[in-house]
Amino acid sequence: MVTVAKSLDAPIKLLFPKTLAAGKLEFSILGLGDIVIPGILVALLLRFDSLHANAEPPFFHAFRFSKPYFTACLVAYVLGLALTVFIMEYFKAAQPALLYLVPACLGSALLVGLFRGQLGALFAYEEEDESLEPLAADGDSADAAEGETSEAKKMK
Repeated sequence: MVTVAKSLDAPIKLLFPKTLAAGKLEFSILGLGDIVIPGILVALLLRFDSLHANAEPPFFHAFRFSKPYFTACLVAYVLGLALTVFIMEYFKAAQPALLYLVPACLGSALLVGLFRGQLGALFAYEEEDESLEPLAADGDSADAAEGETSEAKKMK
């Protein structure tokens, strides 16, 4: 896996120099998935916090509200990344960052939910808004997507 990551020359990895000394530079690699996958969880937890603070999601950046899940997960992400670097340096071997990041981020969300008594609400959280009607490709309502055209609606 390390051989593939080192040989791949695409914008899917971040390279960090291990030392700044002159000579041959050695790099630590952080893959794009190590940022994106935990980032999705962090973003969902921020939306969960905004829901429980009654801040509307499109405009929650304009309000100050308590963000316990977001803060805990963000801190856990940084600590998980630090643990990954420590283990990598201690054992002098490459480590998959998600091995440490996923338990840290999920564990932080579960612990906050447990301490706040919101574990059930955390597991039941959904992003879908059922009050909005999905649109078909031509701009008509979802009924058109099911086969009923606007002309057929007018004839009723």
